[in-house]
Amino acid sequence: MDDAAASPVRTERVAATLGIALGVGFGICFGTGILSHLVQHPPGWFGWPSRPVQLYRVTQGLHVATGIALVPLLLAKLWTVYPKLFERPPVRDLGHLLSRLSVTVLVASALTEVVSGGLNIARWYAPMPFFFTVAHHWTAWVAAGALLVHSGLKAPVVARALRRPVPSGGRRAFLATVGAAIGVVTLTTVGQTVRPLSRLDVLAPRRPGIGPQGLPVNKSATEAGVSRAGAEYRLRVVGPRSRELSLADLTALPHHSAVLPIACVEGWSASARWTGVRVRDLMALVGAPPGSRLRVESVQRGGLYRASTLPAAACRDPLSLLAMRLDGAELDLDHGYPCRLIAPNLPGVMQTKWVTRLEVLP
Repeated sequence: MDDAAASPVRTERVAATLGIALGVGFGICFGTGILSHLVQHPPGWFGWPSRPVQLYRVTQGLHVATGIALVPLLLAKLWTVYPKLFERPPVRDLGHLLSRLSVTVLVASALTEVVSGGLNIARWYAPMPFFFTVAHHWTAWVAAGALLVHSGLKAPVVARALRRPVPSGGRRAFLATVGAAIGVVTLTTVGQTVRPLSRLDVLAPRRPGIGPQGLPVNKSATEAGVSRAGAEYRLRVVGPRSRELSLADLTALPHHSAVLPIACVEGWSASARWTGVRVRDLMALVGAPPGSRLRVESVQRGGLYRASTLPAAACRDPLSLLAMRLDGAELDLDHGYPCRLIAPNLPGVMQTKWVTRLEVLP
């Protein structure tokens, strides 16, 4: 332990440099993550626009890319400072006690965030005996609080370390190696969002071009327990003048096309050309008042995302569609046949498939 701890790389300057990088990375990841949570679970004061259509794709892609980049950075930081965890005496004064407590909470919450986030983008939920979204959200707040406390306590140490000469030799090589590792994991995964880099995404958990009709699906019709609808299909549109529409009725209504992305919370995204009936036309058909929202329900009977609420801004947007065709072809059952919601600047989990009911909300 003494020999390992004596490494010349373990200096205050190196630890401070890595700590600042971690703080910046965590700040980006925290901010984009909270934004995603607000979009999916909006409180009354929060409004989310429908334009630009690529905004959520960018923010969520940045969230996942930053979270992946934090893995080598966090490991390097832990390797640099871990000998301090075994210092004696374990507690010298109140400030030292608070520092150790904040470090304990920060390390535990940061590792929980990184590991659970990695499991989520891999869609491997068996090791998590809890609902990922809720746990990930609240653990992020715990980590943010611990980071603020720890940063405040360590501010004098960081300031002192940064006044020292830039590390050279092995220390500079160590920081360069950490930077290279971050670059490698980013370049080999970010292609699932940044399409020009898609050929490099050898470590990405999803390939946006692979799936029915060239788009991935997170839940197939078989997994959702949905079978192909026939002549008996009816869409119930509930409003001041409620209507029930057959598949033939929907086909007879004016159709429009829009190129929109499916942007998933796991970080992957892919654009396609969707064709169908404008949501605002269906709302006008039943006399929806201006500024209304829309509850969209699926024929799928179970699952946390069998229904979604479309914000008023998206309801008004002419790009919001009840889509029936994808890239000119009839929707595949796995993509929501006979019709699905597709709206600009919303997460994929809110783009409800196998739609059977629309309800106008105030």
